[in-house]
Amino acid sequence: MAWGAPDPLFEGWDRLDWQERRRRRFARWLAAPGVEFETDAVRDAYQGRVQLLIDALDLKKPARVPVSAAVGFYVGKHSGLTKKESMHDYEKMSGALVRYHEDFRPDFQARPVAPAGVFERLGLEFVDWPGHGLSDETPWQYLEAEYMKAEEYDALIADPENYFRRALLPRFGSAFATLAALGPFSDLMEAASMPFNILPFADPALVEGMQRLAEAARDSFAWLKATHKADAQAAGRLGIPPELGGSAKAPYDILADTLRGTKGIMVDRFRRPAKILAATERFVPLMIDLAVRQAARAHAPLIFFWLHKGADSFMSPDDFRTFYWPTLKAVMIGLIEQGIVPVLFAQGGYTRRLDILADDDLPAGGPLWWFDQTDMAAANRALGGRACVAGNVPSALLALASPREVEEYVIGLLDTCAGDGGFFLRNGASLDDAKAENLRAMIETGRNWRG
Repeated sequence: MAWGAPDPLFEGWDRLDWQERRRRRFARWLAAPGVEFETDAVRDAYQGRVQLLIDALDLKKPARVPVSAAVGFYVGKHSGLTKKESMHDYEKMSGALVRYHEDFRPDFQARPVAPAGVFERLGLEFVDWPGHGLSDETPWQYLEAEYMKAEEYDALIADPENYFRRALLPRFGSAFATLAALGPFSDLMEAASMPFNILPFADPALVEGMQRLAEAARDSFAWLKATHKADAQAAGRLGIPPELGGSAKAPYDILADTLRGTKGIMVDRFRRPAKILAATERFVPLMIDLAVRQAARAHAPLIFFWLHKGADSFMSPDDFRTFYWPTLKAVMIGLIEQGIVPVLFAQGGYTRRLDILADDDLPAGGPLWWFDQTDMAAANRALGGRACVAGNVPSALLALASPREVEEYVIGLLDTCAGDGGFFLRNGASLDDAKAENLRAMIETGRNWRG
């Protein structure tokens, strides 16, 4: 499609209901525009894998259970890379992805770990990574703090973009520091005033900061270019499609992760609950817009949510109903209406939440729930016939058990959850470590199970 040309996907979009919109997005996923398949058999394999997940999302029983793995640093480990190499050497990481896809043949592509070069060029201060504050074999991790002050809720709610640019981002990384000097872009409303309003762009400190941001962006392009080669080989040579169309966050998690932090948000639930509710509601249209923009560029219409602070151990069911669920549900409904599938990775345990997740306001077959440590029999009872369920082979099992133990666990899981369809087999948490024979046992057992 030419630059600026209308996208045929959206022709007559306003006249379609959510299911018709989703059918269109699924059709593009199946068509794989731009993918160069080596043979017709590879194209058939690609489309067959996509159709497995489409059937599961539609709460049907597919030809077989789709099976894939969420792999983090394990991709690099399988090729003998340290965690530092996996984050710093993009070509080696690309090669590791190619080998991973060749050796395990999952139904969907693995994603690379984050690029350390981008972190370095941004001067990020709210994370550490291998070679920067951590050993070469320690996974990267967040440094929790109250990057947003308690008294700043009103500024955030009034204008999130302005608050992020002028207050929050400079605290996240030194390359953003000079952005605080810029006034609101809404100042640029009159030709006569523009010569005065653009003066901050001549500030040498701002120019230097913009150069640092440009260098970080170029490094990001280098990372994407390297890993795209692995994606292209997975699709065109092996028939393994992409699964991730983009990512978003639960509005509460935006606050609780890297703005207020775990301690700050827990205090706020008692001292300023109304501010939390107002801020999370303010984030709803922003998250919908972010996800829709990503999905417009992607083949797969799946937007992933890594749910962090909504687990059973983080808040009571009543607090979940009050602070977490309403705005997450609003974002989900907004995406479903656009034909997008929200994929909710419920990290930790959500067994005490299952009655809430089975919300009648969500259309049957709208979301996909991917569980980590949740009781899968209970999840199947609560969500069967309402949503596709995925999960939850334990990471510890894949790292420490025998292939026979993995096989037994997977068969029990499938017998419990997959008999009526609407199930996607995968591990419960992203893998940094595993035995190759165990991961292979999970994939092959799932692929061969017929129920």
